[in-house]
Amino acid sequence: MPRGVPHVDVTFDIDANGILNVSAIEKSTGKENKITITNDKGRLSKDDIERMVQEAEKYRSEDEANKLRIEAKNGLENYAPDKKVVEVTVETINWLDANQSAEKEEYEAKQKELEGDPIMQKLFPTLAPPVRKAPRLKIKRHASIV
Repeated sequence: MPRGVPHVDVTFDIDANGILNVSAIEKSTGKENKITITNDKGRLSKDDIERMVQEAEKYRSEDEANKLRIEAKNGLENYAPDKKVVEVTVETINWLDANQSAEKEEYEAKQKELEGDPIMQKLFPTLAPPVRKAPRLKIKRHASIV
C-alpha cells in the first residue's frame, strides 16, 4: 500500500435470522468498529401473516366471482362497438340502395353524418375523411392529315 493511504478491512456477515453484522478494522492503527443491523422495524408478525392468509382464503370465492363479472363486462364493452359498426354500415348501405339518384350534396351530407358518428370516431380517430379529386381528363389533339 502506498504511504498515507488507509487500509480498512470490512467484513459482512448475515445470519439465518437476517441479522447483518458488519465489522471494520483499520490496519495501520488497529482500530476496530462493529455494528449489528436487525430488521425488526416494519416486519409483520407471524400472527399478522396468518391473519392475512385467512382473510385471503375467506374472500377467495368473492374475488373470483368479481373477476368473472369484470371479464364478462369487458367482453360486452369490446363487442358493442363492433356490433354498432355493423349496424351503421348496414344502415348506410340500405340508404345508398334506396337513394340511387340522390344529389351530390345528399351523398356528402350522409358521409359527414357517418364520419361524425361517435363510434366511428372512437374506432378510427386518426382516419381523416378521404380527399377526393375529380379525375382529370387528358385530351390529346391530333392534327388531321388531308
